[in-house]
Amino acid sequence: MHKIQYIFGLVMLCMLSSYLAVAQNAQNVKAPPMPMSFFITSAGPGDGGNLGGLKGADAHCQKLATAVGAGGKTWHAYLSTIASGNQPAVNARDRIGQGPWFNSKGIRVADDVAEMHGDTLDTARLGNNINMATALTEKGDRLGGVFDKPNLHDIMTGSQPDGRAFADNADHTCQNWTSNTTGSAQLGHHDRTGGGPGIHTSGNSSWNSAHPSPGCSQASFAPNGGAALFYCFAIN
Repeated sequence: MHKIQYIFGLVMLCMLSSYLAVAQNAQNVKAPPMPMSFFITSAGPGDGGNLGGLKGADAHCQKLATAVGAGGKTWHAYLSTIASGNQPAVNARDRIGQGPWFNSKGIRVADDVAEMHGDTLDTARLGNNINMATALTEKGDRLGGVFDKPNLHDIMTGSQPDGRAFADNADHTCQNWTSNTTGSAQLGHHDRTGGGPGIHTSGNSSWNSAHPSPGCSQASFAPNGGAALFYCFAIN
């Protein structure tokens, strides 16, 4: 009788050990990373603020995403345009879908449009998760910040901090992203850091609205830390 109980106990102990081992392995298995739905362009089209309008900017996002296997999504550039003629203004925040968004490493940058732009007291206090470590290119590369060489922290948006277009009479969008000679582009800092004299002394920690560019040519972006790059978001 004792022998039967002993064998039964051994069987139960083995079963319990196996169960615990399986449970432990299950805990150790990491979920696959979320697919990329946000990136900074690794390179612009090369013509400064002339992106071929919103259509051209969107096509550039799509091209870069496709090159790294993410072309199954629809990609839009995070850019605003001002009202012109019969065309109403376009807000960058209205072009990027509903979220959530993840970078090329599967790290979340924001759950929704409200968190992205700090629309509520809580989201404004906490902020989104766009910073030096998370604002990666479609290739997964980190771009240089204000303390790096080269510094590439200036990102074109044409937007106010709330993600909406400007309503004044100034040109903040290089003529709605069609000019490399006229106007300027409102820029954000992907590293959330400013630095340097002049235009970098005010509002310099904003990811989407830190200061204007000196001009719209490709060369005009370089002196202050940029290369006419912009943010891209998957809208689906």
